[in-house]
Amino acid sequence: MGNSIKVNQKELISLWNKAKKVEGKPPAIWRKDIAGAWIRYDQYGKRTPYGWEVSYIRPLSKGGNRDFDNLQLLHWRNNKYKGEDYPVCRTCVSSDGNVNIEKIRIWQIE
Repeated sequence: MGNSIKVNQKELISLWNKAKKVEGKPPAIWRKDIAGAWIRYDQYGKRTPYGWEVSYIRPLSKGGNRDFDNLQLLHWRNNKYKGEDYPVCRTCVSSDGNVNIEKIRIWQIE
């Protein structure tokens, strides 16, 4: 199971700014994670339809580090589904238009 990583407010804002912006949506409120799942800024740390967490790209258990460059934002369900998998991982939430949907995807992380 993926674990949410605690970061300070400055790091949180920097990570939010790294996440994918969506044309026509206010970037201070809405972004998408790597799987295309909608995440909403005010839903950080919440297990809601648009909730999200901070996750390691390469888990510590697989030789990852705590550096900022090894952090990403994931919809909380994608973080849980990804778990400690690396370099191949899976996600379970993406989007169709403005709605999050169930969609299993497999990723090769380089």
